Amino acid sequence: MCFDRAAVVVFVVIVVKMATGGEAPEPWYLALLGFAEHFRTSSPPKIRLCVHCLQAVFQFKPPQRVEARTHLQLGSVLYHHTKNSDLARNHLEKAVRPVSQFEDVKFEAASLLSELYCQQNLVDSAKPLLRKAIQISQQTPYWHCRLLFQLAQLHTLEKDLVSACDLLGVGAEYARVVGSEYTRALFLLSKGMLLLMERKLQEVHPLLTLCGQIVENWQGNPIQKESLRVFFLVLQVTHYLDAGQVKSVKPCLKQLQQCIQTISTLHDDEILPSNPADLFHWLPKEHMCVLVYLVTVMHSMQAGYLEKAQKYTDKALMQLEKLKMLDCSPILSSFQVILLEHIIMCRLVTGHKATALQEISQVCQLCQQSPRLFSNHAAQLHTLLGLYCISVNCMDNAEAQFTTALRLTTHQELWTFIVTNLASVYIREGNRHQELYSLLERINPDHNFPVSSHCLRAAAFYIRGLLSFFQGRYNEERDVRYTLCMSNAEDLNRLTACSLVLLGHIFYVLGNHRESNNMVVPAMQLASKIPDMSVQLWSSALLKDLNKACGNTIDAHEAAQMHQNFSQQLLQDHIAACSLPEHNLISWTDGPPPVQIQAQNGPTTSLASLL
Repeated sequence: MCFDRAAVVVFVVIVVKMATGGEAPEPWYLALLGFAEHFRTSSPPKIRLCVHCLQAVFQFKPPQRVEARTHLQLGSVLYHHTKNSDLARNHLEKAVRPVSQFEDVKFEAASLLSELYCQQNLVDSAKPLLRKAIQISQQTPYWHCRLLFQLAQLHTLEKDLVSACDLLGVGAEYARVVGSEYTRALFLLSKGMLLLMERKLQEVHPLLTLCGQIVENWQGNPIQKESLRVFFLVLQVTHYLDAGQVKSVKPCLKQLQQCIQTISTLHDDEILPSNPADLFHWLPKEHMCVLVYLVTVMHSMQAGYLEKAQKYTDKALMQLEKLKMLDCSPILSSFQVILLEHIIMCRLVTGHKATALQEISQVCQLCQQSPRLFSNHAAQLHTLLGLYCISVNCMDNAEAQFTTALRLTTHQELWTFIVTNLASVYIREGNRHQELYSLLERINPDHNFPVSSHCLRAAAFYIRGLLSFFQGRYNEERDVRYTLCMSNAEDLNRLTACSLVLLGHIFYVLGNHRESNNMVVPAMQLASKIPDMSVQLWSSALLKDLNKACGNTIDAHEAAQMHQNFSQQLLQDHIAACSLPEHNLISWTDGPPPVQIQAQNGPTTSLASLL
């Protein structure tokens, strides 16, 4: 049945006249509600007509429950489908007011109204509204749990993780009391996620142990059970990766990948749980698939399997593009940005700077669309620009980008990563001794290292070894050996390759050609496997000199040819990157990302470091 706007207006006028003329009003407002739902669910939805019908309901002075429900419907339709947030707010505030027998209306309205308050930056209005709803909803398990989750999320967005954890703890105990082990696990896993963010590792370990027991013992809907296992394993994998334990994480990662394969073969069960407190899902199945791709990319990046990282990034981004055509959930944009951040680092390592720069620009565009996304990723974005600046030998810009990133982050692992790279800039510049020693003292791997990450601590040893090499202290290779030992222990291939070629160079300078060769050859093999263009360039140059010194003319010629090939590839990519208009991003150090990037007249950076 098809109706245009004029027909609906005429229908509404006739209905009102008939009702005021003595006709029984009940069938007419019910008819209007039916029409409103028809228009709302049409394809595409006819929102204006739906709103007209709902507004007309009030002409009949319907029962208080119907009036409250209609205010809720109007508020919901206006909030989700229009920009008239003030009118939506007005209707939702009226829906919250009814007397207590309309609790389902009141709680749904409170939940939606608090979302709208947050959208309007009225967080101080949202929090007391949710607290009051939580206080009076204890006899309604579904809404009590949902409102607790919502208030915990609000505190998390405000970075008040302590309050969020307290609420999740309350939710876990409530779920236990009402007999919902499934939702208890959801609360506890959510709390575990926040404790990991706070680095409260002593509290995380017993909590994850308890969660593992609950998940294994719970017997219920197979998809819900497997989704709990995915949540649990994602936390375990990210915990290992945060600690830089790339080798130790492999069994958990394999379990996670098997678990998501199991979920993909299960069909959604239409049977609703008997316990209303169980009516929750952590993430849609499709979102979980993208998340598993994401943590696999994170692992591949840390381990130095960059081709594998590229493969899974491509799969994840393809899946995201399909999902974003049907779903505007903010978490999808977050997944996309994190994937791009990791693949950008891969590009810089593999010698694809121009592509990396275009992807940095893509992250800027995504952040322009969401202030919250930019707030969460600004430090990472400036860090990526700093790494790009190093790759094109713009050291002053690299310093400015890293300094900006340090100002914007409170995340200890990211802070340590930035400081480590800034120290490498100062080492290359060779004239910033005071600043360099100050940084190195703050990331001293021998004592009071700021984070528990095995990978970052190994990198800190490498930076100290690099400094000793640049200063000509060739007999002080202890730090480089520590790096090699630590990177071997956890299969950190890039750090292994870097420490091998640095040790090889030290032995070459000391005249120990045999030992130098024993280091450089495996460094070259590993760098080719990653592939790491900078280490390949360094290794091939060293092999050329080494073979020449040993009188191996043919091998020296082959190494020289390899070095020439790597140099040409990097040079061409360097020129391509610096010629892009996006190259001007290296000058951006304040405020939101620039909307338009002006082109410049070719590359302006030195190529000396590449040749």
